[in-house]
Amino acid sequence: MTLSNLEQYMDIAQEVQEALDAKKPVVALESTIISHGMPYPKNVEMAKHCEAILREAGVVPATTAIINGRIKVGLTEDEIEFMATSKDIIKSSTRDYAHIVANGLNGATTVATSIVTARLAGIPILVTGGIGGVHRGAETTMDISRDLQELATSDIAVVCAGCKSILDIGLTLEYLETFGVPVVGYETEEMPAFFTRRSGHKLDYRYDDPAKIADLMKAKWNLGLHGGIVVANPIPEKDAMDEVVIEKAIEEALHDAEKEGISGKESTPFLLQRVLEVTGGSSLESNIALVYNNTKLGAALAKAYAER
Repeated sequence: MTLSNLEQYMDIAQEVQEALDAKKPVVALESTIISHGMPYPKNVEMAKHCEAILREAGVVPATTAIINGRIKVGLTEDEIEFMATSKDIIKSSTRDYAHIVANGLNGATTVATSIVTARLAGIPILVTGGIGGVHRGAETTMDISRDLQELATSDIAVVCAGCKSILDIGLTLEYLETFGVPVVGYETEEMPAFFTRRSGHKLDYRYDDPAKIADLMKAKWNLGLHGGIVVANPIPEKDAMDEVVIEKAIEEALHDAEKEGISGKESTPFLLQRVLEVTGGSSLESNIALVYNNTKLGAALAKAYAER
């Protein structure tokens, strides 16, 4: 898409555009976590603190969203508040993206549409909580997150706390391997499971230095090996949940989802809300902690990549 065509649909915040023009580090952030992932006012506090972490590290934050049909790359404080409080916001995956834009609607960007937005704007790094993946029971439901296809086709590094533990982590890793997406563990040999540091699924690559991950990004894309990289960053030990407790909560949530006929893009918000209820709110604190941890790594990675 040409710049003139892009300007018909997208508003890039001035500080983001200036940083991109100067080849300074920029990190994209999603907004589904604000609109559909956390209750108010925790969602606003989290969003603002993530941006503060990046700015303090010398990195420009670019929170993404669609507001009144305009694709936003970088939000004002008022826009963050709007995304956190409005009931009129669609959880927008790739299939919804053009519909929301064309009809002047409001959309919270998932990992998939945050990747799309970052690609259009020219931002090579996205920070999120956890990526979507292959849902449990997908062999019959065919429920696979669009996040994985966007990762397969977009030159972007996504920093996350692994795959959400409500998913089938083994099948998610198999899917990513099939499409040539490297999954690298940051200071770990094992795929983290969002709320917990371990999943039982070994990773092929461990990296202990953000600069080395930046070298991987550069080499991969310079070689014409298009597609993303998953940087799996375990939740800090002190913030991790007990594996038995969280698995029990997930099993209860999955049972409730099946009983109530919840499926598709409504599954993840429903399941995370049920887990929050079952754990008495402790899962929310873990969720916030892992997002901050990912943001710190994303900042270090963006700075290292910008130097290259």
